[in-house]
Amino acid sequence: MLALTGSTGAVGGRVAQALVDLQPRLIVRNAARAPQLGLDVHVATYDDATAATSALQGVSVLFMVSASESDQRVLDHRTMIESAVRAGVRHVVYTSFSSAAPDATFTLARDHHDTEQVLHDAAADGTTFTVLRDNFYLDVLPEFADAEGVIRGPAGTGRVAAVARADVADAVVAVLRDPAAHAGATYTLSGGEALTFEEVATRAGAVLGRPLRFEDETLEEAYASRRAAYPDAEPWQLDAWVSTYTAVADGSQAAVVDDVRRLTGHAPRRLEDVLVTP
Repeated sequence: MLALTGSTGAVGGRVAQALVDLQPRLIVRNAARAPQLGLDVHVATYDDATAATSALQGVSVLFMVSASESDQRVLDHRTMIESAVRAGVRHVVYTSFSSAAPDATFTLARDHHDTEQVLHDAAADGTTFTVLRDNFYLDVLPEFADAEGVIRGPAGTGRVAAVARADVADAVVAVLRDPAAHAGATYTLSGGEALTFEEVATRAGAVLGRPLRFEDETLEEAYASRRAAYPDAEPWQLDAWVSTYTAVADGSQAAVVDDVRRLTGHAPRRLEDVLVTP
């Protein structure tokens, strides 16, 4: 029995559709939003150990999409993994982040490192895992632009090997069709090229038919502009927004890795491939 989380999202929804023939169980927060695929649907949130344990009964393989950004995400992930172990899940496939480390520049990548450590601990109790470390999402980068078409942040001339969400989904599907072959493996999912934000803006603008441009900021300017736009944002959220750019500036996200091709058999999609033309 295979269980999928995240089926209401861009990556998980594509995975669910591709694996309908396996009749996976969908675990969602809101049953009304579950894709209508004729599949078994259970309701549970990562922070509800009782509901998660119940939803995972009889499941042997779990696809676990990382939870929404919050200051409680590490705890939520730990609760979900512990629930999976308690329910008897034997293998967890987790979407992590490409620079996951305790001192990662992108602050949310530290959450992913902590979750990977929880998975390693679970492996000691017999629950194997596969980690898919995604880069930033390629098709989301143009959405960083404001209403005037400006992408602002302290990225400088740094490069990002962003990956298409469709390529992440394809890689997940490949792993879930033969999870035993990927037990204990960690893959880095990147695009086939590393782009500056200036290149992203120019190329995306050409496809979308609207002028986009990149404007570099200092750290002080970046924090000030985000505080002004979101006065109620908490410090951890401000740090996450700004470090998205500083992680590009320092090269943390520049590595082009061939794991998408290795897992899926096809080349990573380019920026132009993933944008919807007007």
